[in-house]
Amino acid sequence: MSARRSFRKLDSLRLVPVILSIAVSMLTAGCSTMSEYVPNLRSLGVYKLDINQGNYITQDQVDKLKQGMTKQQVRTVLGTPLVTSAFRENRWDYVYEFRRQGVTQEHRTFAVFFAEDKLARWEGDELPTSAVELNRSATEKSLKAESHQESGFMSWIRGVFGGK
Repeated sequence: MSARRSFRKLDSLRLVPVILSIAVSMLTAGCSTMSEYVPNLRSLGVYKLDINQGNYITQDQVDKLKQGMTKQQVRTVLGTPLVTSAFRENRWDYVYEFRRQGVTQEHRTFAVFFAEDKLARWEGDELPTSAVELNRSATEKSLKAESHQESGFMSWIRGVFGGK
């Protein structure tokens, strides 16, 4: 009977490393996603360039517009319009599109209307803030990402055992 008890004890001791390794692998598996290790099937195809097309207009540029400006003044502020129509010479359309890997990520339109060659009104999609503001927010996001970059289970273990 004592031999049977020692056999069970030996059997349960063999299971401890197996159970411990399964528990550790399950805990660390939640720290990342499969997309970090396995390439996306789309990335195995032909490389497609990122394309910025059209007029990139910011809210700062729109804030400089004032009713009564001449066409030349509007062209100085916003740039040459992407679309001008011979049938509607009193309307200029500024179109912007950004494509990444062949998929449209961003599409914006902005139209300027003239009456008697003077700026009458403008309308369009919501525009981004200035380039300075975009750079500032991108910097904040990247700094925040760097500070939170190592916040998984393994960093917690390193913190518990005094590692960096």
